[in-house]
Parts: sequence; C-alpha cells; structure tokens
Amino acid sequence: MTKTPAQTLQSDLLDWYDRHRRILPWRALPGAPADPYAVWLSEIMLQQTTVATVKGYFARFLARWPTVADLAAAPLDDVLTEWAGLGYYARARNLHKCANAVVERHGGRFPSEEAALLALPGIGRYTAAAVAAIAFDRQATVVDGNVERVISRLHAIQDPLPDSRPEIYRRAAEITPVRRAGDFAQAMMDLGATVCTPRNPSCMVCPWSAHCAARIAGIAGELPHKKDKKPRPTRYGMAFWLEREGVGGREVLLRRRPEEGLLGGMMEIPSSPWTEDDAADGWSHAPAQVAWEAVDEPVIHVFTHFRLELDVMRGAMLGRGPVDGVWARLDRLKDYALPTVMTKVVKAARGKA
Repeated sequence: MTKTPAQTLQSDLLDWYDRHRRILPWRALPGAPADPYAVWLSEIMLQQTTVATVKGYFARFLARWPTVADLAAAPLDDVLTEWAGLGYYARARNLHKCANAVVERHGGRFPSEEAALLALPGIGRYTAAAVAAIAFDRQATVVDGNVERVISRLHAIQDPLPDSRPEIYRRAAEITPVRRAGDFAQAMMDLGATVCTPRNPSCMVCPWSAHCAARIAGIAGELPHKKDKKPRPTRYGMAFWLEREGVGGREVLLRRRPEEGLLGGMMEIPSSPWTEDDAADGWSHAPAQVAWEAVDEPVIHVFTHFRLELDVMRGAMLGRGPVDGVWARLDRLKDYALPTVMTKVVKAARGKA
C-alpha cells in the first residue's frame, strides 16, 4: 500500500528516532511504560530551561519526593528551596498546587486526557499535550520551540513567530500519528535539539531532508523568522543586608515576598521596590535605622522582561528591636528559598566573587 505524505514523514522520523533517540533521566527506555509523574515533572522544569540544567534538579526532586503524593505532602518552602536557581518561581508554586490537585481530584494518578490535564494548575496547552502523548500515548500535538523550528523549515513558513504559531500547530497536527504519538513527539524534540538546530542545521543527516522545503530552497538556516524584540528596560532598587549577633552565631534579616507577582513567596534580602526611576528614594524602605555602608558595585540580574540593578547596602544591628522579617543564621542560608538574584546579593554583601 502506498504511504501518504504524512505517513512517510511519520515512518521516516520514527525509524530515525529508534536509532538516535537521546537517553534522558525522565524518558522511559524502549518498550518500558512511561511514568506520568516523571514526564510531568520534567516538562514543567524544562520550560525556559536547558536539558543540562534540569538533569540535576530532576534527580534531586525525584529522590526527595518519589511520587506525586510525596510532593503534594511537602511544605511549599521546601519545594521552593529545592527549586532555587531554576527561575520562573511561579512554576514551582504551581507545581505544588498541581501535585495537590492530582491527589485530591484524581487519587494521586494523573489523568490521561488533555482536557483533564488542562484543568490542573500550571498546565497549559503544551504541557497537557506532552503528558497525554508521552505518558499515555494519546494522539496529542506537542509543539515546543524545537518543534516550531522543525515545522517552520519543513514547510518553509515565512511568517515570523509568534504570528506563525497557528499554522505551525496545524501543520504539526496533520502529521501527528495515532500510534506511537509519544515517541513521535519526543522524536520531533530530538530532531530539533540535535539535527535541526538553530544555527548550522545538519541537513545531510536529517531524516526529513528530502521533504524539507527550506533545505530545498537553501534557507533552512534563516528560519524561523522572529519579530524584533522590544528593548529590555532597566529597573533599579536597593537591597539591605542587615546583620546582628544571634544566639547561635551571626544572623541576617530575610523577608518573604508577596505570594503573587515576581518571585512570589520566595525569601529575599529586604529591598526597595524595583522601578525604572534610578533616582527613586530607596532609603525609606530600609528595614532599620542603622549606619549603612554601600557595596562598591551594584548587583546586576536579567529577568525575561527587564534588567535589574540593585545597590547593596550593609548594616549591623546592635540591639534586638522589632523588624519586619526573620533572622536567618549565616551558616544556614542554604535552607531558605532564595532566588538567584538574592544569592547574588548575598555574595556581594559578603564580599565573595
């Protein structure tokens, strides 16, 4: 029987995947059933983060919380602390909420249908499709950044991202197979990560080379087009490193950020609001009236939508007056959920490179 174009693409890619699939900690070995918890956990971690970075975090999470019920029972602060360094901390809060929802609504077992997965906290269209396909082999269309690039080149789609996403999704759905949908999704990801790379794609070893419109036209390396990004603004603020002599040793004042908003629920070195006004009064937000000394260089941290400059001030509290926050022993700072920008403040205040 003659294959359709979609069937040809499916079989060519799956044959390639069977020979060249990546071995990843969260990926089931050939013939073995996938663990929905591991699939979900890895997909949440991999958003906006590289595979190399995620491997260590994934191993630590799975060792500490082997099941979704274990994760649901964990204190949120423990989850946030373990997450520190992965960024996008709303994902960690939603991870915990989702684990609780799976336990409460589904008896600790992930649902297999996209619609039910979409109803869980922190799971969007992509993650629902990825879990449905990879964990349960449902015919779900999985489109991440790698897949966007592969499909854009396969069909020589000229419209820039993000405007081209509806067409990319439609084209990807046309070739998503009924059987081995999970393998097909992972094969597309592997193809984009190892062959159809952003720069200098290896077209000569690509299983879809003969079908790729962009390769035939000689423009594979130019696609996908992207709209020009808006300039990233700079925000400014002051961070206040306040020490005192505690019962068990030196302590520093920490404060919890509001649950909603950037770095919600994380611990921080008390700081002023972060504004685009570099002349804004930060001193009115100092946690205590002490003699403050400025650290020589500001802390620079780049978030997705803005660049942050924090002037770091050091001070010592002699008495034990009331302050807004908690005192943390310096030798136990690792026990607190400090985001990356605050670990930079810690290093700056303590004079460590």
